[in-house]
Amino acid sequence: MEKLIVEIEQEMIKILNNMQMEELHKILLVKFQGLELVNEVNHSSLRAEEIDYCRIFVSAKRVEGCSEKTIKYYKSTIENMLNTLAKPVKHITTEDLRGYLAEYYKKSNCSKVNVDNIRRILSTFFSWLEDENHVLKSPVRRIHKIRTGKIVKETYTDEHLEIMRDNCKEIRDLAIIDLLNSTGIRVGELVKLNINDIDFNERECIVQGKGDKQRRVYFDARTKIHLQNYIDSRIDNNKALFVSLIEPFNRLNISGVEIRMRSLGKKLNINKVHPHKFRRTLATRAIDKGMPVEQVQHLLGHQKIDTTLQYAMINQNNVKISHRKYIG
Repeated sequence: MEKLIVEIEQEMIKILNNMQMEELHKILLVKFQGLELVNEVNHSSLRAEEIDYCRIFVSAKRVEGCSEKTIKYYKSTIENMLNTLAKPVKHITTEDLRGYLAEYYKKSNCSKVNVDNIRRILSTFFSWLEDENHVLKSPVRRIHKIRTGKIVKETYTDEHLEIMRDNCKEIRDLAIIDLLNSTGIRVGELVKLNINDIDFNERECIVQGKGDKQRRVYFDARTKIHLQNYIDSRIDNNKALFVSLIEPFNRLNISGVEIRMRSLGKKLNINKVHPHKFRRTLATRAIDKGMPVEQVQHLLGHQKIDTTLQYAMINQNNVKISHRKYIG
């Protein structure tokens, strides 16, 4: 009976305001009390649930410009939840989702960060359903952000950077390290760059970030020299800025950069050498030297300033100096 009441309210929400909805809810509870449902109601309920809400949601996100990678993550996360709960979307409750998240965390042995990512996706899904009047109220509203322990992630020291530069056997790898370190761009943005994207006079380039958003980034004089030397040394006609070292000299992909960096780190005994670590290092160094965090946010292409602050690791020595200066 509760399911039928919910379905009636879902239909009426389009034409009634909140106060009228509350009155309708009270009336339905009174009128349906003690009644039993006939089979026809159950069949109509099943017919109503033939709508593929996940597909409609994914289509909406694709129209909004989300990347295929993001859409694939949305789709797999939502479908896994729906298959596990095996309930019509409109009948899923807050308790159902809490139980699902708890069981997922227990069985998958994943981190709390991963579980909170799933919570955020489900929240996005049900909030969209609510906005589109497919559900009365999102069941994720009362599921709060999952607390995760803050992990202080490492950055490269100046010594690490110099050691890596000195031990690069290929001029291409040296140019990659300098460009990542100087601009703080994502590895996905790096591999999309073409030679004609680089403005050597202004020492800048335009990169295509998440959601196909473009932004301008800048590099230093050392990076300019190493990039020019690398381009001058090439014998191929590929328009890509970085290509493989062997024929047919294809555009370098993300995994190629990651494998190369990881191999260099193991060889030099430097912990966790990864392209993204250059990005975190730049954010930390910029904020540490006094660059306004809003400018760092723009440089890194973050939509939210909180994301920028998560990337930046404040130098502990500066905290100590500030403490003595302002507190004593």
